[in-house]
Amino acid sequence: MLNKVVKNAQEAIHDIEDGAVIMLGGFGLCGIPENCISALVQKGTKNLTCISNNAGVDDFGIGLMLKTKQVKKMISSYVGENAEFERQLLSGELEVELIPQGTLATRCMAAGYGMPAIYTPAGVGTEVAIGKESREFNGKTYLLEHAFNSDFAIVKAWKGDTHGNLIFRATSRNFNPLMAMAGKITIAEVEELVPAGTLDPDMIHTPGIYINRIFEGKNYEKRIEQITVSKR
Repeated sequence: MLNKVVKNAQEAIHDIEDGAVIMLGGFGLCGIPENCISALVQKGTKNLTCISNNAGVDDFGIGLMLKTKQVKKMISSYVGENAEFERQLLSGELEVELIPQGTLATRCMAAGYGMPAIYTPAGVGTEVAIGKESREFNGKTYLLEHAFNSDFAIVKAWKGDTHGNLIFRATSRNFNPLMAMAGKITIAEVEELVPAGTLDPDMIHTPGIYINRIFEGKNYEKRIEQITVSKR
């Protein structure tokens, strides 16, 4: 069994170079790889293409890399919570590809399954369809969408073992398991790292075969993106 355990985020992301294509797991501010993002900011890696459901907020998540101008292109579904993202988009500093959320997830899944492309009805008749091949099945039009081709996938799990088996909690299961399958090299940071054989096999969401590096993270903030309270 290969030793997949690394000591920290800095060691985990040491070979992510300028111009890399990276998948970053999470949904909103839930289940995002906070330690690895901070390490990338420290390292100063630039001209990155980031594939993520969202772009974080101004001072957290991918928003930290946007602030330091490390992201060349964002491939995302929902980007409405980040003022710096908006500024860079409108000024032409940032390339952006917006993708329907289900298509984003399925393109991740296709990459993990070794499928070169998928057909989806999402986006037919909209700007999303411009320049894309379409085909009709049973009287309905579908777009051809290619699987993602990422150099790295960086995910965050609640618990993992030294063989790389991962358990996610709640909403963090939206994109993390799909992206974990899809990267050429997958890095997992976990809240708790346990010895192999400790986890109940029936509870494992991502088997260790997909994981190349794993480490126990620290100082997770677990922010709430939008807090809504009732008036009394």
